Amino acid sequence: MSQATNDSSNDSNGNRRVGMISLGCPKALVDSERILTQLKLEGYDVVPTYQDADVVVINTCGFIDSAKQESLDAINEAMKENGKVIVTGCMGKGKDAETIKERNPGVLAVTGPQAYEDVVGAVHDWLPPSKEHNPHIDLIPAQGIKLTPRHYSYLKISEGCNHKCTFCIIPDMRGKLVSREAGSVLDEAERLVAAGTKELLVISQDTSAYGVDIKYKTSFWQGRPVKTRMLELCEALGDMGVWVRLHYVYPYPHVDDVIPLMAEGKIVPYLDIPFQHASPKILKAMKRPAAAENNLERIKAWRSICPELTIRSTFIVGFPGETEEDFQILLDFLEEAQLDRVGCFTYSPVDGAKANDLADPVPEDVKLERQQRFMELQARISAQRLQSKVGTTQKVLVDEVTPEGAVARSQADAPEIDGSVFIDGATHLKPGDFVTVKIEEADEYDMWGHLI
Repeated sequence: MSQATNDSSNDSNGNRRVGMISLGCPKALVDSERILTQLKLEGYDVVPTYQDADVVVINTCGFIDSAKQESLDAINEAMKENGKVIVTGCMGKGKDAETIKERNPGVLAVTGPQAYEDVVGAVHDWLPPSKEHNPHIDLIPAQGIKLTPRHYSYLKISEGCNHKCTFCIIPDMRGKLVSREAGSVLDEAERLVAAGTKELLVISQDTSAYGVDIKYKTSFWQGRPVKTRMLELCEALGDMGVWVRLHYVYPYPHVDDVIPLMAEGKIVPYLDIPFQHASPKILKAMKRPAAAENNLERIKAWRSICPELTIRSTFIVGFPGETEEDFQILLDFLEEAQLDRVGCFTYSPVDGAKANDLADPVPEDVKLERQQRFMELQARISAQRLQSKVGTTQKVLVDEVTPEGAVARSQADAPEIDGSVFIDGATHLKPGDFVTVKIEEADEYDMWGHLI
């Protein structure tokens, strides 16, 4: 939301006006979309500025210290600029919730993650719905309110996580795995595609574990049975004629079954896999699932089936107990794995994480030095892999059109986190267009090309 002065008056049609600030990961973004959809159903207007909002809802992120600080800064700004603030999300529980109340005693309400009804109830308490609202006349789109561009949508298939990674408190905040039945997910996907979505980004805390909690329950979609399992879900999504991209995939053996769908062009040949480290000692200390799997062999097998496969991952350096030897194992893994897209974070001690109690913390300067070495190596690997695409033709999806040309993404690029494909002079295109481009140039992250 933009900087603005406090103004609590209602608009001319009698509707109440709500502003939303959504922070953190795409899973939180989906939560924000659900909250806004429910409020819109009840006659509230969604506005983009503090000045226009009668109340501001802030969906916080509490994953690492920097994310918490961003959330606290956003709350502080909203309190100064508007004064009527409801806080929800990952910082809405435990010590973080108390911190929010202590620093901003005027906050109207604080609720935890996934607390959709509590958030809507808090809005009702402070800003009752307009009596003039007619739900039979004031309709909203079938796909609900979206905070992403029209041409791509996040599709959340489950909530929570059953893992006990020592650096993470997400299960404490969001609970254990709760999968949506496949029929419900596919119905939502169908509505999104009908509304113009060209790319579905499948998200959860652990996409590979989808359906485990409900024993892969069979549900129904379009009159046919569909198991609540990753493979069957991907098969059905692959029939919708849009890009389907998988995020937060753990490298369990059954992921192998999805790779042929990528080779066949049913879903995008892209896997977002949070490996986190490569040293067996550090993975054990992290209590990472699938740590015993031979990830290098699995990657080779996947690429033998689908050579176009793009693998994105994230890693943590400076975890307690990480020695130079452990870090070198990680660098060696990078060299051999030849991952396409990689992010690297220094270990951050999050309140409540069990890793905080581990021995031999790594000094901050060592963490930063290792992060720099890591990213220098990965930049070289990424540049080499993108250079191999120069001279090839790529199907791309247009995200933006500027006076200079179009900004697009290939199948190897997820929105907001990966690179772009720049198409000079293609000002006649529009967001959501699929076009074919010949790649002329590439650096560590982006590519440039022309229409063919």
